[in-house]
Parts: sequence; structure tokens; C-alpha cells
Amino acid sequence: MTQRNGVGGVRERYLQTEACASGLDTDKHQEANNHGEVEPGSEHQQPHATAAVTGDGAPDGGWGWVVLTATILVLALTLAFPSCVGIFYTDLQMEFHATNSETSWVPSIMTSVLHAGGPFCSVLVERLGCRATIMLGGVLSGVGMAASSFTQSIIELYITAGVITGLGFCFSFQPAVTILGHYFVRRRAFANAMSSTGTALGLCVLPFLGNYLHIEYGWRGSFLILGAVLLNCCACGAVMRPLKPQRPRGPPLINHQPSLSQEGNDKKTKGFLKTVSNYVLSAIKKHMAFDQFCNNPKYCVYSIGITWMMLGFVVPLIYLVPYATAHDMEPSQAAMLLSILGVVNIVIRPPIGLIFSMPWFKGRHIYVFASALLVNGLSNSICCIGATFPVLVSYVIIYGLSMSLVGSLMFTVLMDIVEMSRFPSALGLLAIMESVTLLIGPPLAGILVDRSGQYSPVFYACSAVVASSAVFLMASFYYLDKREKKQPSLPDPATYTDEMVVCPYRDEPKEEDQIKASANGADHVTDV
Repeated sequence: MTQRNGVGGVRERYLQTEACASGLDTDKHQEANNHGEVEPGSEHQQPHATAAVTGDGAPDGGWGWVVLTATILVLALTLAFPSCVGIFYTDLQMEFHATNSETSWVPSIMTSVLHAGGPFCSVLVERLGCRATIMLGGVLSGVGMAASSFTQSIIELYITAGVITGLGFCFSFQPAVTILGHYFVRRRAFANAMSSTGTALGLCVLPFLGNYLHIEYGWRGSFLILGAVLLNCCACGAVMRPLKPQRPRGPPLINHQPSLSQEGNDKKTKGFLKTVSNYVLSAIKKHMAFDQFCNNPKYCVYSIGITWMMLGFVVPLIYLVPYATAHDMEPSQAAMLLSILGVVNIVIRPPIGLIFSMPWFKGRHIYVFASALLVNGLSNSICCIGATFPVLVSYVIIYGLSMSLVGSLMFTVLMDIVEMSRFPSALGLLAIMESVTLLIGPPLAGILVDRSGQYSPVFYACSAVVASSAVFLMASFYYLDKREKKQPSLPDPATYTDEMVVCPYRDEPKEEDQIKASANGADHVTDV
């Protein structure tokens, strides 16, 4: 073991010497990679490592503020929309003579497809870019909701409002979050918190709009008009221009991997079926971060916790309005509950973004996130106290405060535990896992309502599920952080001078050179 450390130290100093000799600044190269990523689709990413780049990288301002505003509007029209379907819940039951479980499949499929379409969205982003993909999503969601107004059965509504509209939401939502991460690096926590206010804005405005349209035009006319409203995602996508590619400086880094053309020639010789299978496997590996799930313990734990959380996180928003109207509350007051929830989120999320972008919170975002999630889960039991308006207002305020923290930090935590270059694929795999629990959550709640005849068991179940996921995340990350701190640091290879292996391609450093290198902090140890 001591010999390996000694070889590692020599090899590290050798690589640093070679990098300096070729004029390549590794710190600038890494900063350029983190800050200056070009939007996929606007410039084809090379399979080999590129040279260090120059330029401004992510602007952290400028046109980024326009992109942030557009992202807020996109999230308002996509993530908040399924929760507002509850306004039309009773009408859909009466129109199609459906049970609670059958009707709940509409927002369930919509939300599930919104998340499950991540890999398809990732492919489109690579081929078309974020801007075109967002505009395509706006067209799909608008057409899907407009077509829903002409459906004659609940199955047709599953296809139009569930699959088509949900897929359009996915194509608009995920590229908007991705390109925002490229525009903001230093202010990323603040930008994510501000963008998450879009969900709050949608929860504030869409219930009032949906209730007004429902009174004036019925559910069919409302769906037709809402389809036209969703077309505004196209305008939001139009302003999300890609970052300009930066000029390379210096020679390209050495790459020992075969190029795409070499891989293509090899595949042609192996037959059509094997070529197709290799292409599918490479696409899955590229657009779904299975390697991160297997090799990154924090990403694995986070994915499992979020997947379990989603089983009960969105269900209260779907059943809140039916629960209130079933206890003789006016529909306008029931819709106001969602609007109050949206107002709380709008007021709370911007200061949350400013607070948690401070350097002290770096590395602690997950614990704040898990604590807020615990409060969010326990707050669902407040609904069971009574269905009066004051009780439900107190519930949505507490739920909204915790939801603001959860929504503001969800993507920030993911960006903390994976590299930004792997964020789209990590988000894609997480979205696939979420889609399973998002799909079965509302129908399971509908079965509880049909069999018990009450809504209280739904809120109790959601409270237990969300709170348990918070405890799991908190305990798991505490264990992983403690294990990292307990790992022994590698000893200085200079203490093993008798076993050091001299590199044949360079001279043995003089004593004064070693002292100078140590003073500059360049003589550090890495394992082989």
C-alpha cells in the first residue's frame, strides 16, 4: 500500500509537470467545463475531451434573467397544472359515470408521463436543442388539452389529457430546468428557487382561472381555452437561446477512446442486430444515469427517497378540493385554498433562494430539504381535524411553507450530488423512477376513498409516506457523510522515499524544487 501511494505521488507530480509544459491550466479547464457548457443540440458535443476554453461561460445574469423569467412561466403552466384538475373532478365523474379511482387516473397519468418522458426529452434536446424541444412541448400540451374537450369516454381522456398533454409538459419542463442550470452557476441556488416560484404562480392563478372558466363555459369549454393558454410555452421556449460555443485554446487532451467514426466502422462489421443493441445500450447509458445510480451512493439514496416521497406528495393537492366540497364548502372557497397555497409559495421562495445560496449552506442543502419534507408530511394530518375553512387555511399555509423549501431545494440537492454534465441524465433516471409512484399514488388514494367513503384515510396515508421518506433521506445522508469523514487520509509519499519509484521520463526533482512546490501547494497525493 505504501508503494502504491508513492507511485501515485510521483505520477501526480509527473502529470502536473506535463500539463504545465503543454500550457494547459487544469483549473481553468475544469471551470470552463462547469460554467461554459453549450446547449445540447446547438453544438454537437465531441466524444473526446476538448481543450481548455476561453470566454465568459455561464453569464450568471444578462440574458440569463430572461431565461429565468421564461422558466418561471413554463413551470407555472406545466408542474402546477395537474393539481388544478381537481376543480373539474366532480364534473368528470358525472359526465363519464366514473368512480373516484377511475377519475383520479387523469391527473395521475398526466403527472406520471410528465416525469417518465425524461429519456425521450433528453434525446430531443440532443437532436433539436432546448429551445425547439420546449416549443414542441407547448404545441403537444396545447393540442392535447384542446382535444380533451371533444372526448366521449374516460379512456379517451386518459390519452388526450393524460398522455399527450403530459408528454408536452415533459418536453417543456425538463429542458427549461436544464438550460437554466447552464446560465447560472454561482447563483444557481437562487435561480432554482426563483424558478420554482413558477409552480407557486400556477397554483395561485390557475385555480381562479379554472373556476371562472368552469362557471362560464363548463369543463369542455374550459379545457379548450386552457389548451390555448398552454401554447404560451412556445413563446417561452423561443427566448431560451443557447449559449454561444467558446473558442478552444491549446491542443486537445489525449483521448484513448475510439472516435465515433471508428466505433461506427466496427459496428458495421458486427451485424445489424448487434449494432442496434449496442446503439440502444449506449443511448440508455447516456440518457439514464445508471452508472451514477450504481456508483454514487448519494444519488442512489436520493433517488430512492424521492421516488418513495412522490407516492404521497402530490395526492393532497389533487384531493383537497374534492375533500372540501364533499363537506359542503363552496367551490369558490375550495379553489381559493389552492390559490392561498400558491401565494404562500410566491412570498416564501425568493427569500429562500437568497438564504440558501449563502456559502455556509453548501453541503447542508439535503438536511434542510429533509427537514422541510418531514414537516410537509406531518402537516397532512391537520386536514383530518376538520373540513372547515379556517382549519384548511391553516393546513395550506403550513403545507405551503414546507412545500416552498422542498420545491426550492429539490434540483439544487441533485446538482450538489452529481456533476452538471451528468445532470440531464441523472434527472432523466430520477424522473422515470418518480413516474411509477406518481402513476399509482392517486388511484390508490381513490381506492381508499371508494372503500372507506371518506377522504381522511388518504391524508393519513400521505402523511406517513412523506414523513418516512424524509427520515430515510436524513438518516442515510448523515451516515454517508459520517462514513466519508471517517475515511483515513492518504499519507504523504515523501515519507516513503526509500520505496519511491523514479519516473523514467523526468529527472529526480532537486531539494529546492520540492520545497518550492510544497510552498505553492502543488505537491499533493492521489491514489493510483
